[in-house]
Amino acid sequence: MRKIPAVLAALAFAGLGAFVPATTAQAAVSCSDNYTNARSGYMYAYKHAYCESHIGNSDSWDSDWGNSSGPFQGGDTNEASSILNKGSSYEVQFFNGTGQDWAGGHICLSRDESYASNLEDDEFHNGVDANDEISSHRWVNPNSNNCDQWAT
Repeated sequence: MRKIPAVLAALAFAGLGAFVPATTAQAAVSCSDNYTNARSGYMYAYKHAYCESHIGNSDSWDSDWGNSSGPFQGGDTNEASSILNKGSSYEVQFFNGTGQDWAGGHICLSRDESYASNLEDDEFHNGVDANDEISSHRWVNPNSNNCDQWAT
């Protein structure tokens, strides 16, 4: 007879688990949170939209994200789906080409814009989709007129 109350108590506690939500779920990553935590003077690139899966960051330029000689390394080229600019006052110009001639299509991100959370809807100035196509970047002065296409 003592076993029945013990079994009923165990079933009652097990039933509570269905009604009490788990509290160990991780909060979703957001570009806003990453921007708040980003180092001043740096740009950041992320593999997925909404600034998930950090690829790399830089306070300088990198003319070839795939050659492993700058801040971005090897497989980083053509991987970015979101970008962030926490530079001091400069804009970041991203390219789908490589080399210090800064050729190919480009798209810019201003310090005021802060981040582009999903590049799927963005294009370089030459009409090429920007998502997963960034191969290099440089910092440009806002007064230089280098930017005529903007990430959103």
